[in-house]
Amino acid sequence: MTEPPPVWLLDVDGVVNVARPGWGGPPRRSLVWADSEAAGYQVRWAPPLTDRIRALHRAGVEVRWCTTWCPDAGRLERLWRLPPLVRSLDADPMPRGSACWPLKLAAARAVLAAGRRLVWTDDEALPAAGPDRDSLTVDGRALLIAPRPSRGLQPPDLDRIAAFAAG
Repeated sequence: MTEPPPVWLLDVDGVVNVARPGWGGPPRRSLVWADSEAAGYQVRWAPPLTDRIRALHRAGVEVRWCTTWCPDAGRLERLWRLPPLVRSLDADPMPRGSACWPLKLAAARAVLAAGRRLVWTDDEALPAAGPDRDSLTVDGRALLIAPRPSRGLQPPDLDRIAAFAAG
């Protein structure tokens, strides 16, 4: 029996939505309304990145939102032409900043507890070296990527995710 593909917990701000995404072409931008906050936010991304996310999802990687955007993720799915993805966070109201990190860590632990491999991309919430990080990575079943918040995920990061998914 083959092992199921990994679950990818995907953050948005600092990971996909970034100031200088690069990827060899101009970024796209759009104003996205967040009903949960009754506010609009400028979102900026590299289309080749969202194309790669979509392709990895089609190839079997189970991409799940793990972001404070979860209540409004449908708008991002439409903008980036992603299918409806599972929301890993459902707090109401959604905690912001570091107050959300324990929820994200719990989501990561739940993936591993379910016997699935884990990809977790987040610019802030990944645990630093120590017991929390060790508990996630001890057996090689987790790939944790913390991109630079101004640049977000880059092509080598997506190559690592694809190789991990194939492995």
